[in-house]
Amino acid sequence: MEEYAREPCPWRIIDDCGGAFSMGLIGGGFFNMISGARNAPTGFRRRLLGGVIKVKEGAPLLGGQFAAWGICFSSFDCTFAYIRQKEDPWNSIMSGAAAGAVMVARQGTKSLIGSAIVGGVLLGLIEGMGILINNFASQQFRPVDPRMVPEDPNVLDSQQLQGEEEGLFKKMFQ
Repeated sequence: MEEYAREPCPWRIIDDCGGAFSMGLIGGGFFNMISGARNAPTGFRRRLLGGVIKVKEGAPLLGGQFAAWGICFSSFDCTFAYIRQKEDPWNSIMSGAAAGAVMVARQGTKSLIGSAIVGGVLLGLIEGMGILINNFASQQFRPVDPRMVPEDPNVLDSQQLQGEEEGLFKKMFQ
């Protein structure tokens, strides 16, 4: 699987932390720019300045939160890969649940359990969709049974004509 042919585990943690920080910084910059521009006084220059100030205040915070989640997730992913001695989607699902639990551990047991369930379900959905898309995309490369392919294109035309003569209702109610 190409998905699991990534960096080796100690370096994967740093790589994922940097990627998560970048995503949080860019996404936080975009949304904070919109929020700051909407809440600023009227005028193009004031709205632009309000957006820039909001980006400088909020985007690094969101980037740091994303980086903390990324380093926690990757640490658990490498730990589960080492313990189980395999790289499969279950590692990511368990890592998402564990990272969700650890990130809210200070807020109590109820929040810890809820966040672990949400993290596990979200990573399960992401991994499941990845598997479905991968299977769907790989079907075009599977070999075709030669018995199922007509040898002559003219045979196909005669089979279609016979099917049209019988009609749809005759096929359904026989």
